Amino acid sequence: MDELPPTLLNQFMNLRRSVILLLLCSGTLGNTAPVFAQAERDIKLVLQVTVDGLRFDLINRYRESFAKDGFNYLLDSGSVYANAHYQHANTETIVGHTTLATGTYPSQHGMVGNVINDRVAGELSYNIEDKDAPLLPSREHSATGDQVDPSQKLSRTKGRSPRAIEVPTFSDGLAAFYAGRSKIFGISGKDRSAVAMAGHAGKAFWYSTDNGDFITSRYYYDDYPAWVREWNGQRKAEKYAGKQWQLSSETSTYLLADQDDRPYEVDLKGYGRTFPHQYGNAGDKLLYTQLLVSPVGDQLLLDFSKALISNEKLGQGSVPDYLSVSFSSVDAVNHFFGPSSLENEAVVRELDSTLADLFAYIDKHVGLDHTLIVFSADHGMADMPEYMTELGYAVGRLDSKDIVKVANQAGKALGIDEIVRYFFRPYVYLDEEKIAAAGLDPKRTEKIIADALTGIDGVNLAVSTSNFPSYKGHPLIMQVKRNHHITRSGHIYVIQDPYWFLLEEGLIAVMHGSPWRYDTHVPIIFAGPGIKPNSVQRRVYPVDVAPTIAAYLGMSPPASARGTPLMEVCAAGCP
Repeated sequence: MDELPPTLLNQFMNLRRSVILLLLCSGTLGNTAPVFAQAERDIKLVLQVTVDGLRFDLINRYRESFAKDGFNYLLDSGSVYANAHYQHANTETIVGHTTLATGTYPSQHGMVGNVINDRVAGELSYNIEDKDAPLLPSREHSATGDQVDPSQKLSRTKGRSPRAIEVPTFSDGLAAFYAGRSKIFGISGKDRSAVAMAGHAGKAFWYSTDNGDFITSRYYYDDYPAWVREWNGQRKAEKYAGKQWQLSSETSTYLLADQDDRPYEVDLKGYGRTFPHQYGNAGDKLLYTQLLVSPVGDQLLLDFSKALISNEKLGQGSVPDYLSVSFSSVDAVNHFFGPSSLENEAVVRELDSTLADLFAYIDKHVGLDHTLIVFSADHGMADMPEYMTELGYAVGRLDSKDIVKVANQAGKALGIDEIVRYFFRPYVYLDEEKIAAAGLDPKRTEKIIADALTGIDGVNLAVSTSNFPSYKGHPLIMQVKRNHHITRSGHIYVIQDPYWFLLEEGLIAVMHGSPWRYDTHVPIIFAGPGIKPNSVQRRVYPVDVAPTIAAYLGMSPPASARGTPLMEVCAAGCP
């Protein structure tokens, strides 16, 4: 064949490349991940923003009050997936974050709940606890704050690491792809959120409710970087001692202005149920938790993010860096006041400003034209049963003690006293030794107990995890199966009726963790070079997020990923 003139040859090669990329993006050439020319877009930073507890419709509820550079920047410039739902049943923080990070279900990644079963020790454990990775002390002397998180209370050690996550994350894949040259960080108001997103290869920092510092463990560092010591040394959280959380605008401008004094909200030991909310004084063991239950928690994380970006020189190298920022204050506020409270509206509106500040900082120091932004949430949130009852939908609260009582009664009828070894929502753990000693068939026994629990008022279904085939056709069973890990899950999974709460006694008033749509519905938004503004209404899933980031960068998806690259991001991102 004669050589083509340069102009025609270029046209032919451009056409050939466009056809191949189109076929890859559409999946026509099989299951091969779309390959994009990352170098042509010069991506310097992947910024993954996760807002704990941000049900998607909350963005729509308050959109008229947002400025142009926060949420609206994402909504106006990104590919927005308005119908994204988690596919697992236990919609909790560690489960959602690890699903976003790995692109697979808890049945594979192992993070089935904020509390998991340690079969080796024969007891429950906090999901990321690790005695071999003790915390790095951030100051010479530090008091211990009051712990209000029921899952943290079960932790047997203060050590933290990602070792319990059983599969690679996207960030692990990024480290391998670029031979360890990418800088990878996960930061959050919560330890489990930071650790999950940083993966096994990255570094993690999280806010301490003991002293307001950002801390880490010896899994990541032998000592704090100098810039972290400097940041912590400024004692920025302590400056809020004795001050108040006040509304940033006139009360009349808030949609939920009349929802400020509801008797079923929680007064966090003097924090109050109405505005202004009073922060504790210096030395108060709840001060740093109260800050997290306000916009201050997100603002401190923003300030730490800026220090990290600057001092670690993120986005300044020849390969993409990765930063996960997981904001925790929306979730914290929801747990005490509910998602239909004035406090919720206030914290989301303040988060809008915080996001705008973060994006502006990244634009100045990295360039948004060199940044892929990935935005989502780890779970949604249900409205309080009391609030729903006021609206005419009669629901209530399930007491963990009642679950145990009914299960033990059913066990006693089989000849076993105290058949429940322990219970932590949503799993009931039975005493296998007692069942074996009684000569009972484990699967049959488990099913009998599950059927007894299903009869409790407010329980929609109690699933015997050894008898999944017997529930064939039930609409919730696949969500429970995706949540089931053979060694870490309990014997019986308890699903409450819609808007019923199942939680432990304590200060927390509102809970997520169900398979119902208000808990599974989250935003997924991609914004960055080559991605066109788009609003997508088809059903997509958070397991799609990690494979989509990988495809955008021209990488293979995480090793255990079950999701599929989102075609709008892929097609729009093709050069």
